[in-house]
Amino acid sequence: HCTSIKLRKQPERKVTEGEYSMNRVEFTRFPQLEFACKEAMNTLATNLFYCGDGIKTVMLTSRYAEEGKSYMTLNLMRTLASLDKKVCLLDTDLRRSRIVSRYGIKFADNHHKGKGLAHYLAGICEMDEIIYETNIPNGYIVPIGREVESSLQLLSSARMKPLMEELARQFDIVLVDTPPVGVIVDSLEMAKYCSGALVVVSANRGHKRDIADVVRQIKSTGCPVLGAVLNNVEFGSFTNRQYYYKSERYSSYYYGGAYGGKESGSGS
Repeated sequence: HCTSIKLRKQPERKVTEGEYSMNRVEFTRFPQLEFACKEAMNTLATNLFYCGDGIKTVMLTSRYAEEGKSYMTLNLMRTLASLDKKVCLLDTDLRRSRIVSRYGIKFADNHHKGKGLAHYLAGICEMDEIIYETNIPNGYIVPIGREVESSLQLLSSARMKPLMEELARQFDIVLVDTPPVGVIVDSLEMAKYCSGALVVVSANRGHKRDIADVVRQIKSTGCPVLGAVLNNVEFGSFTNRQYYYKSERYSSYYYGGAYGGKESGSGS
């Protein structure tokens, strides 16, 4: 059940270097990737590096629900962190986030709920209270905190811009997990604050015109589209199986409830 959070203003407080290190969460359900998927994520991370130093805040979205964007965002965070990049994942899917429930985020006080983005944007807490160190070395996260109905109202809050600027200053790269563009308009609001976007596309699903429409909408906000990530790919040819040590397909994980269905994830 979603509950609206009433907006109220509180004075801003400056975050200092390392202040957020006192906040900690642990991923208790984060499966290791198969070799093929790990190699694909390494390739994606490398290609992201070639986009240039100006690409600091990257939005990941999709056309439809269930295309694996949250799966992709989390594994890209883990991959970049393993390459000695200081990475923060910002979860902006305020209505139907599955990051906390799917990957078993446990807060340091052993509770399964803590302050997050919704609380900060509503003026309930300060910036330093929502940035969490994780059990992934170099990996940090800003969880949603709680699901809300008034997601667009919160994301368009004046508090979002200073948060994005501070995260870009503190981290090598910020990955922004957003809702599907074709479902609600929240992604386009977040695109205004991002230096680039990746579109997750599930193989053999949808139409080219739908993907083109997503690209057009994102570009209309001034955010460049860096490329697309093809997800749920099967490797059926002998050549591909041989190259990937006979791994027949990328890893697949499924979880239900996202926008009324299941979100799948399998390599890029």
